[in-house]
Amino acid sequence: MRLDQVAAQLYTVRDFVKTTSDFDASMKKIKAIGYDAVQLSGLGPIPTSELVRILKDHGLYCCVIHEPGDIILNQPEKIMEKLATLECPYIGYPYPSGVPLDTLEQVKDFAEKLEKAGRFFQENGATLVYHNHHLEFRRIKHKPILDILFEETQPPFLQGEIDTYWVQYGGGDPIAWCRKLESRLPILHMKDYKINSEGAPDFAEIGNGNLDWKGIIKAAQDSGCKWFIVEQDTCPEDPFDSLKISYDFIREKLVCT
Repeated sequence: MRLDQVAAQLYTVRDFVKTTSDFDASMKKIKAIGYDAVQLSGLGPIPTSELVRILKDHGLYCCVIHEPGDIILNQPEKIMEKLATLECPYIGYPYPSGVPLDTLEQVKDFAEKLEKAGRFFQENGATLVYHNHHLEFRRIKHKPILDILFEETQPPFLQGEIDTYWVQYGGGDPIAWCRKLESRLPILHMKDYKINSEGAPDFAEIGNGNLDWKGIIKAAQDSGCKWFIVEQDTCPEDPFDSLKISYDFIREKLVCT
């Protein structure tokens, strides 16, 4: 992993990117930390043209965006227009909100819809990636939903955006999942996992949790990962401070020299 492959997931600072002026100020902070790329997620209603302008002003590259799942599945042409304007190659399906996944038939139907959308994006020069949470580790017919989704879709049309925290939370193995998606894992969400003072699972800055980052990064690299994206759903204090703690750990302990 090179440092120029490390990006910041803006969902981490979602409360600070709701307006154009706030987005501008936040991108200045992100760049000052050291990040050269971002994932767009959790933004307010900011025109795409303004996003492009501000990112360019601060020397930041948009490597992937998240958009509502129903639009991805039913109106992919709207997403494709935004991707083209941003010159962004990846669209992430963020969460199966409102999608019934109680039976094998329902999971296969969802996979079919993902593949159809993914085919559209692939034909238009972009790639659809699937972002997991813990719910995809519920087993249907003795198999985790996430396994079924990837088994029922073709690699060109659905790739992986493995989230390390949610894999661990769901009872999976982040290293094993990075290996499982060999040649199908362009994006990794780096999110650390700790046990807090109440004895419950919690989010942590990279290096402040329990995950085996050297093992995870090696497995992701071996599977062809292109972007290593830092995310923290909740932070103890200022989320920009948490992004800096993670970035500094990655720079000092994980990147190739």
